Amino acid sequence: MRVCPLNDLAAIEAYLDTHRLWSAYALGDLDPGYREKCEWFGAQDEGGSLRALALVYHGLEPPALLTMGDAHGIALILGAALRAPRLYVGVLDEHLPALRAHYRLGDHEPMWRMALRPDDFRPRRGAVTHLTPQYTRDLKELYALGGGDAFTPGQVFDGAFFGIEERGRLVAAAGTHVLSETRAAAAVGNVFTHPDYRGRGYAEITTSAVCADLIQRGIRTLVLNVAQSNAVAIHVYEKLGFKKIMPFVEGTAIRKRSN
Repeated sequence: MRVCPLNDLAAIEAYLDTHRLWSAYALGDLDPGYREKCEWFGAQDEGGSLRALALVYHGLEPPALLTMGDAHGIALILGAALRAPRLYVGVLDEHLPALRAHYRLGDHEPMWRMALRPDDFRPRRGAVTHLTPQYTRDLKELYALGGGDAFTPGQVFDGAFFGIEERGRLVAAAGTHVLSETRAAAAVGNVFTHPDYRGRGYAEITTSAVCADLIQRGIRTLVLNVAQSNAVAIHVYEKLGFKKIMPFVEGTAIRKRSN
């Protein structure tokens, strides 16, 4: 296989479309405002067909890595082209040996990719506030208590966020990490409830509001990531109609000095 940088967005999208439930985040990163922060690498066979793909998204610190396709191709990309010293990775089990050949895993956790088919959606009603960009400061204050690890203010402008207020204070929120109406793909995230207000169903209500909004917009690929150890959150998502799709590992990775 031959490893090369990828710049043809149409070709990248066509490859990502072959497995949308895993590539939903990457599909969103093709949109303006996100694609400028992306590096794409591919492994092609002798006929020029793309066999594996890696995305490095520089909009986060450390940059985020997504891999997709043939495990041997991923190993070649990580060895020959991708040289980032530190990454935040979301890697399928089949790609872990390739990653470990060149990177040392730091703190990491087994995760589930979950997906919601619009026909399976079971909404949970409740009073919510649509969180516009004027709520960015409130979201930052809420997430400072321990949530929204991958939150950036730009997500409020480009995504869908809903929250619950008590006595003029934002105490629960849910939103999106990426949202592409052009490609009908979204990743739900930034779900967090103030510790003093848990046990009231706020996570389910706010996440339901986000999903309802996305479905109304015509989103057909709707996913989220959740730690396998987080039984409470998994139960909430399953009540809304989400299903476990595939396991993977998420965490930090540090380039080995010998490489």
